[in-house]
Amino acid sequence: MNQFSRWKNTLILLTVVFAVFYALPNFFGEAPAVQIMPIKSGEKMDPIIASQSEKILEENNIPYNGVALTENYIKIKLTNNEDQLTSKGLLEDKLGPNFVVALNLLPNSPKWLENIGGQPMYLGLDLRGGVHFLMQVDLSNIEAKESSGRINEIRTLLRENKIRYDQISVEDGSILVQLTNEDDLKKSKSLLKQDDSSFEFSKRINLGGSIGKEKIKEITDNGTFVLAIEGSQANKEEMTKFAIKQNLETLNNRINELGVAEPIIQQQGENRIVVQLPGVQDTAKAKDIIGRTALLEMRLVDDEASPADIDDAIDGNIPFGRDLFYDRNQNPLLLKKDVILTGENINNAGPGVDNQTGQSIVSLNLDSKGANIFKKITRDNVGKRIAILLIEKDITEIITAPVIKSEIGGGRVQITGMKNAQEATDVSLLLRAGSLAAPMEIIEERTVGPSMGKENIQRGIQSTFWGFIAVIILISIYYMLFGLFSSIALSINLVLLVALLSTIQATLTLPGLAAMALTVGMAIDSNVLINERIRDEIRNGNTPQASIHLGYEKAWGTILDSNITTLIAGIALFMFGTGPIKGFAVVHVLGILTSMFSAILVSRALVNFFYGSKRKIDKLNIGEIYKVNN
Repeated sequence: MNQFSRWKNTLILLTVVFAVFYALPNFFGEAPAVQIMPIKSGEKMDPIIASQSEKILEENNIPYNGVALTENYIKIKLTNNEDQLTSKGLLEDKLGPNFVVALNLLPNSPKWLENIGGQPMYLGLDLRGGVHFLMQVDLSNIEAKESSGRINEIRTLLRENKIRYDQISVEDGSILVQLTNEDDLKKSKSLLKQDDSSFEFSKRINLGGSIGKEKIKEITDNGTFVLAIEGSQANKEEMTKFAIKQNLETLNNRINELGVAEPIIQQQGENRIVVQLPGVQDTAKAKDIIGRTALLEMRLVDDEASPADIDDAIDGNIPFGRDLFYDRNQNPLLLKKDVILTGENINNAGPGVDNQTGQSIVSLNLDSKGANIFKKITRDNVGKRIAILLIEKDITEIITAPVIKSEIGGGRVQITGMKNAQEATDVSLLLRAGSLAAPMEIIEERTVGPSMGKENIQRGIQSTFWGFIAVIILISIYYMLFGLFSSIALSINLVLLVALLSTIQATLTLPGLAAMALTVGMAIDSNVLINERIRDEIRNGNTPQASIHLGYEKAWGTILDSNITTLIAGIALFMFGTGPIKGFAVVHVLGILTSMFSAILVSRALVNFFYGSKRKIDKLNIGEIYKVNN
């Protein structure tokens, strides 16, 4: 009657063993470390760099506990936080700008635990700290980018309406169009007003080579006619707000792609964004991904340029309307200045493999506007080359320049020239996560120290521990041996909860610790309910064995109902809450699941082990059973 089958006992035992092993890494702690990665995605780490890094540390008498080298990064485990900060500065200075050096934390777990995938749970900024980035948005770049696009539009508009102009330039945020006569000035003004009502117009008079700011009144003495196109202040403010908003959304998307739990991304002041990544492990990768601009441009190659023209461009004499760039083999190419498409026209991007060549590629889906433009360009330029440029950290590189063999419609484009699958994945991630409206620079990077976190951890652990001890003492006194079974089940419940949080790499915050302490109190309710049901059956005159069986059976429905309602509330908190609320909800929901397992299965297995094999039981050691007189 009160015996589990062998498979059920085995399953419970394996679950408990699993919980113990995967909860163990949390007791070993973490060690400070630095991580080195190449600045360009897809590049492999040279073992020479690892040797060079070790030599730098040894020359500066900085002890370290090991160096881990992979294809993509180098991790050096250090002894304390002071050496970590010193090492970061030294390595950044010595290795140069071609490498990203970031702070990291590595588990102190034994090698055999790491081999089976044992990892400590993440701790939030309020407990352990994490990575803190302060990023400055280059708002001046927004105006420059906007002005560049407007200049191309103005040139096209004037050309289509056969209006001659001498030159178009930018000065103090204004676009200056120098025309040949007053009639062309008036025609241009009228056309541009119709084209975009957000512009304000004024005539700037050229006096002795300097440009004043007077309104249109009269023709200058030297016959120069200048139309100044100046965006309204309201338009500039709106453009700035949009840029900050887009950068915030892009950072959210990129960090979500990285799988960072509970990040904090918020605006600070006019042009700064704070990014906090609690419990993050791979800080170098995070810094690399969120700090990259990942701008994509498509331009036509000037195939008519001679080798002499390219040599002149290399010497600094770049032809008008052309730009000089290099491909990945450092071959120079002259590209036309006009940008055909940018990353803003991309709806989706994903890594893949070319079926014919087996090389890594990035597949792009263009929006309707981009698809129409690309179709027209490929139709009109069959036989010519189109270059695809990737701009990262102010470094522009031609990743491929294929020949246009035929018209390409449908908005599906493949980018070849990827070095490997990892680079294709990284580039896809960046493009899929969205482009930045304006470049950002990391002006502050630090690891938030656990000074306050240590105190929070100590208090959280102490509250959970003393609450746990108080519950054990009380229930053991009241229910005797069955109270001891409940206490053991409660202990396993805590171990299971920690193991689950570690396995799924959830972030434990201070509210999460509060939820853990609450779980201890809630978990014992199920055992109290079971024990009281057993007592009721004994009062009703049932045998001890029958009382145990009926007690667990009758309590099951009530336990299930009460926990499901609580579980629904926890899921609602997780779905609609943010930050600390979500951190509380995660531990709360997992605690409900583990408490049901431990209260019903683990405690029953212990009771079965002690009483199940006994044929005759005179009395259950479940405390004083009081008879109720009717």
